[in-house]
Parts: sequence; C-alpha cells; structure tokens
Amino acid sequence: MKNSEEKEMSFLDHLEALRWHLIRSTLAILTIAIVLFVYQKEVYEFFLLAHLKNNFPAYAWLCEFSRIFGIESGFCNINYPLVLQSLSPTDQLSNAIWTSAILGFVVAFPYVLFELWSFISPGLSDKERSSSRGFIFISSFLFFMGVAFSYFVISPLSVYFFFNYQITDMIQNNFNFSEYISMITNTMLGVAIVFELPIIIYFLTKIGLVTPEFLRNSRKYAIVIILIVAAIITPPDIASQIIVSIPIMILYEVSILISKLVIKKQKENV
Repeated sequence: MKNSEEKEMSFLDHLEALRWHLIRSTLAILTIAIVLFVYQKEVYEFFLLAHLKNNFPAYAWLCEFSRIFGIESGFCNINYPLVLQSLSPTDQLSNAIWTSAILGFVVAFPYVLFELWSFISPGLSDKERSSSRGFIFISSFLFFMGVAFSYFVISPLSVYFFFNYQITDMIQNNFNFSEYISMITNTMLGVAIVFELPIIIYFLTKIGLVTPEFLRNSRKYAIVIILIVAAIITPPDIASQIIVSIPIMILYEVSILISKLVIKKQKENV
C-alpha cells in the first residue's frame, strides 16, 4: 500500500513539474507575443510585408541567378501593390493577435526546448545526458535554418507566383491581407518543423522505432513524400518545388547518417 502511494505521489510530482515547465514556456511565448503586438506596425512593415518591396534581398539574388543562366526573369523588375485589403472590422486586430502568438513561439523556441529538456533530462542516464548535450543548440539551429529558408526562399517564390498568376485580365488580384500573412507565417512554421527531421530521427532511433536500414529501404517512398510536402508548401511550379525539395532530401540523408551513428554507439555500449 505504501509503495503504491509513493508511486502515485511520484507520478503526481512529475505532473506538477510538467505543469510548471508548460507554464514557464507559455509565459515566455506570451511575453514575446505582447512585445511583438506592441510593435506590430514595425513587425508587419519591416518583416511580414517585406516581400512586397522590390528591394527585398531574395529578389536580387534570384535575379542574379537567372542572369548567370541567361534566363529572363521577372525577379529583376518586381512591382507589387503595397496595399492589401482588410475585409472585416475585426480582421486586423485578430490577425495581429494570432500572428504575434505564432512569432512569439518562433522567437521563444530555444527557451521552450530548454524547458522540455529540463523536464526530460532527470530521467536520463549520465551517458544519455552527455550524448544529448547539444540537443537545444542543434534543434534551435535547425529550426531557425528552416525559418530563414522559408523567409528568404519559399516566401518570395510564393509571393511572386501568386501575385503574377492570372487566369484572365478580367480578374484582378486584390488579396486579403490576413490570408497573405497566414501564408507567410504558416509556411515559416511548417518549414521550420520539417527542418527538425534529423532530431526526430535521432530520438526515434534511440527508442528503437527507426533503423538506418529502414530509412535506406524507404528512401524512394521518402522522396515521394518530400515532393508532396514541397508541393504543399510552395507555389505549384516545378522550379520552386525542386528548390524546396533539395534541402529536405539532404536532411533525410543526414538523418540516415545520424541513425547509423546512434545504432553504432548503442552497440558499443552493450
């Protein structure tokens, strides 16, 4: 009876610890979100709506890339309307709140990982803890690489495609600003999570759900899935999908290598 009570208390203690980790993570996200909401004008004009300006750095890079291969490109002459539509009285306020929350999570991501690691690490052995020492840094690095790749590559390609796509001259492109902002933020968050693939494979290998052989044998299926993911998060043109697929395929190959190293270490420790 006493042992069961101790186990129950131990379980409740874990729940209490998890609750405080979640509370601290939420407070960090909310604090950053409030700051971003206060400076919403700067966040929108200089970050979220920056792709509408013809001096956005990616357009110069894409223009130069086209010139190298002797291809005429519209990236050399960007001319987007600098005004988007708000179609509801509450549209701007609700979008500002929701966007601040998403960006709050993005900025607070390393701290959220720290809280997660603080909860998990006491249950690990010394060897497991030392081998996973770079977890927060590597996960954060991959996450922000995904954010940067989305912001400087995928978003400019998407904006260029959708602003220039027109079925007929009888239809004018007047976009709702909330849908435009959602495209930027959702793509950013989605790509950042996809870039966490090596970390996910690392932990799946550690618990025995994935092996290097399985990943190698599943490569052809993985390529199909990667192309589908690329088609979802990019405009529907082949060039954009290839540009997005290449780094994801590289991450998959890196994941195979990581899985192989994990298995090798596990065998050495037996």
